[in-house]
Amino acid sequence: MEQKNTKSLQKLSKLRRQHKGLINLMPLQTGGMLTDAAKEALTEFGDGYSICDFCQGSLCNITNPAIRDFVRELLPQFLGCDVATITHGAREAKFMVMHSLAKPGDSILVDANRHYTTVVAAERVGLNVVEVPNSGHPEFRVDVNEYAPLIKKHTPKLILLTYPDGNYGNLPDAKRLGEIAQEYNIPYILNGAYAVGRMLVSMEEIGADFIIGSGHKSMASAGPVGILGMKKKWEETVLRKSDTYGNKEIELLGCSIRGVPLITLMASFPYVKERINHWDEQVSKAQWFSAELEKLGFEQLGEKPHRHDLLHFNTPELYEISKRVREKGYFLYKELRERGIWGPQPGLTKSFKLSTFAADRQQLGFVIDSFKAILSKYS
Repeated sequence: MEQKNTKSLQKLSKLRRQHKGLINLMPLQTGGMLTDAAKEALTEFGDGYSICDFCQGSLCNITNPAIRDFVRELLPQFLGCDVATITHGAREAKFMVMHSLAKPGDSILVDANRHYTTVVAAERVGLNVVEVPNSGHPEFRVDVNEYAPLIKKHTPKLILLTYPDGNYGNLPDAKRLGEIAQEYNIPYILNGAYAVGRMLVSMEEIGADFIIGSGHKSMASAGPVGILGMKKKWEETVLRKSDTYGNKEIELLGCSIRGVPLITLMASFPYVKERINHWDEQVSKAQWFSAELEKLGFEQLGEKPHRHDLLHFNTPELYEISKRVREKGYFLYKELRERGIWGPQPGLTKSFKLSTFAADRQQLGFVIDSFKAILSKYS
């Protein structure tokens, strides 16, 4: 047993990422790659509760480092909201809002492309989840006008839209849903985990009551860390304070992120704020890449023309190959890895997701040529 423990400890002392240095097409990672400033801050603030040196009881009021300025001024301006805070992730932000504004037995109306954590958060609160359907294969579009009849039928306490969704990268008409929400006077949550930090998005312009972002998915931050923006009228409800400890917010269990995730989020923020101005270039790059892969027989799922870097492909040719090679579904991961590419999860060949966000056109051209070579090799 002691020898086994020794080997386990040795493994812990040599932790390495297997895909470090590869062309990264993994949707969960491409928007969260750290800037040089964030890497430097990570090292500087890597020791435990390092940001709490000058805390007087409220995380968002810390001035050294400048968390107060970031949360009270920079984030609200960036999000187009009145009030913002830091959360442990997008899922925690969703739960905070649901738990504050609804009670067990109430209903929440969500899109069918919602992330699984939307449902889990609702279940934790005890809510009935009602889904607005999508259009099905191949585009899986969500028509937000279909929220209206379901609002009339179910009288939900909240409505939520995923913008874009993490399966297909679809961008529904969030602004139109804002008009519907205002018409029926229902609080509206916009889950922008794959939007905030990648593209221009404003809670105020959309007409939402809440906007949620993910630092580790889309804001060049270590994770997990989320951001939550809201209208001023919801501040005292969602960010209410403890009766016993007057400077501690109940929904955040007193404090939120207290280390590296927050500090890297802050360090990368100037870069993130600038890069959203180049979103049109990202969309053009994704559309070109998708068109080239479809020439190989792949089928891009989701909206066309596509308006996001997250792409989902059906790949029947690769799946057929997997059925007759020794490595089965892992052959694709192996082939791509040998070519310096990280993207589809190991074992997936029938369909998979990719993101073009972090790669330039030259790198994506190499990826396209690599898929061509793989298909040719096994033809």
